[in-house]
Amino acid sequence: MTKTETLGIIAGGGRFPLQVARSAREQGKRVAAAAFVHETLPEIESSSDEYIWLKLGQLGKLIRFLHEAEADQVVFAGPIDKPRAFDLRPDFRAIKLLINLRSRNDNALLSAVADELAREGFEVVSALKFVPMLISPLGVLTRRRPSAEEKSNILFAWPLIKKIGSLDIGQCMVVKDRAVVAVEAIEGTDQTILRAGSLAGNNLTVVKIFKPGQDQRIDLPALGHKTIETMIQAGASCLAYEAGSSLFFDRQKAVSLADKHKIAVVGVDPASPASIQNL
Repeated sequence: MTKTETLGIIAGGGRFPLQVARSAREQGKRVAAAAFVHETLPEIESSSDEYIWLKLGQLGKLIRFLHEAEADQVVFAGPIDKPRAFDLRPDFRAIKLLINLRSRNDNALLSAVADELAREGFEVVSALKFVPMLISPLGVLTRRRPSAEEKSNILFAWPLIKKIGSLDIGQCMVVKDRAVVAVEAIEGTDQTILRAGSLAGNNLTVVKIFKPGQDQRIDLPALGHKTIETMIQAGASCLAYEAGSSLFFDRQKAVSLADKHKIAVVGVDPASPASIQNL
């Protein structure tokens, strides 16, 4: 009798882990979810064949659970509240991992966990394998196209945020009149946008990219309806993201809201950012 494959999901916040779990089950896989107190939605229990609730830092317990569940593959799905992560209480396995890290920024920390799982024999795969419909598309999604000024802002910001991203600092930059207003750090994209609104008012351009060197298996830029709501609150008029390397949640709902508020949303070709001039 053929053994049913089991997907282990390291489930962060939001509905993304639930979507991955549902899609994996539709593909005939069992789902074993590692959920985190104060982070993961409780619905993960009914979306999984087995689950465990963990506190941040319980790496040894996580690995034991995945072995006992006989997980073949593991995915990371959903964000962890970054400020709260400073309050983690690492177990012995996590302490050993942290001691050897030069940086505890997102990519370094998550990559180290993924490498530890790989050493334990688990295949760490991208969640996009299960939800390809969420991949952000290329081109203009809204009725309004970016203005000449907004295109200029995007091209100004692109190499700068790529440079900052290569240092594993953040994925988002907000600009106005070709001046940097705010750069994302630990607070996340929404708070970065709101901070920019408080500093520079209306007509802001938001640019979100895939950080150079980022591990695509474990951490992808994400945007959606909440992003547009935040932009409206901040007075931002244009959202540019890296096409093909971002997750776009509730896309139809987000675009409809953007259209209502005359916000331009555009997916930029990472191989040729300057091609937005032709849109």
